[in-house]
Amino acid sequence: MYNVKTLNKISSVGLSRLGENYTVGDDVQNPEAVLVRSASMHDMELPESLLAIARAGAGVNNIPLDKCAEKGIVVFNTPGANANAVKELVVTALLLSSRDVIGGVEWAKTLKGNGDAVGKMVEKGKSQFVGPEIKGKTLGVVGLGAIGILVANAAVALGMEVIGYDPFLSVDNALRISHKVKHVVTLDEVFAASDYITVHVPLTPETKGVINAENIAKMKDGVRIINYSRADLVVSADVIEAVKSGKVANYTTDFATDDILDVKGIIVTPHLGASTPESEDNCAKMAADEIKDYLENGNIKNSVILPTVSVPRTGAARVCVIHRNVPNILTTVTAALSETGNNIESLDSKSKKDYAYTILDTANAVDAAAADKIAAIDGVIRVRVID
Repeated sequence: MYNVKTLNKISSVGLSRLGENYTVGDDVQNPEAVLVRSASMHDMELPESLLAIARAGAGVNNIPLDKCAEKGIVVFNTPGANANAVKELVVTALLLSSRDVIGGVEWAKTLKGNGDAVGKMVEKGKSQFVGPEIKGKTLGVVGLGAIGILVANAAVALGMEVIGYDPFLSVDNALRISHKVKHVVTLDEVFAASDYITVHVPLTPETKGVINAENIAKMKDGVRIINYSRADLVVSADVIEAVKSGKVANYTTDFATDDILDVKGIIVTPHLGASTPESEDNCAKMAADEIKDYLENGNIKNSVILPTVSVPRTGAARVCVIHRNVPNILTTVTAALSETGNNIESLDSKSKKDYAYTILDTANAVDAAAADKIAAIDGVIRVRVID
């Protein structure tokens, strides 16, 4: 029986995948796993029982990653589960940034009470909400991950010229992109050529503030910028100034901060990117599956701390070792198992930056003494034995 604590409301569609061997709820004590959406865990005491945290979403800024890594707690996210929901809203943002639909809707409300004169008033006043079509315009997509690819392909289908930038583009993602998307190798090429720019990259020290005064100066006059990725990718003061000067025709974002609210030329949606029932279900299902596979089989997929190591079970027991990525540690671990009379049938080990994860399947049961011997090895962070 496993205990799973929920820190937010998690879709029942996802929770149902855990099955009868799981006790799930917001009042669960000593959990082996935590399911979370937006709740902050930075001030939360992490119990010794905790093996894994799954974030039902892509961003993990609400989770203390360094603390989890040092305690051997695997942190999962759900990349791509909400990609279509965000893509659809970005397409909406493209249109809203071009045609002043919001302004027109609000203005139309003011005509209430004018009876038969409304039609003539509409025809007389509609020109103030004119905006360009997106067909034939160039969209620059910064970041060609799960969401960026969908946005790029959708824009191609809508008749736009699309250029994409991603220095870390994977082979799998490259195969999913329309052949009509032009891949460029520098951000400056995106800035210089694009009528619209949309950013879809994680927030890192390298990407923080990438949309700033210096880079805005490289863009076309009248560019429209869309940010449905992370608030801090954009220096809001620089965008406000660029909108007021006319350099940027429109800035549309899903991240409300006080300084950008009610600024003419800036559209703010209230963090609606993944706010669809389909997205919430998809994220919950993926998070539940990740937790279940790790607790029951030791397999890791979509961890933000540890590498992907996922293999079928082949032996009587499975030993799972989270350790630092240092020389000779794997040799020491296997020697410890052999010295305690355990025959290793299969082994898989991978590293990710400072940390590594090793799965060893053994032909016989592994007792506590063997696990303790491995745990005592310098550089080993956590050991689990799954029978």
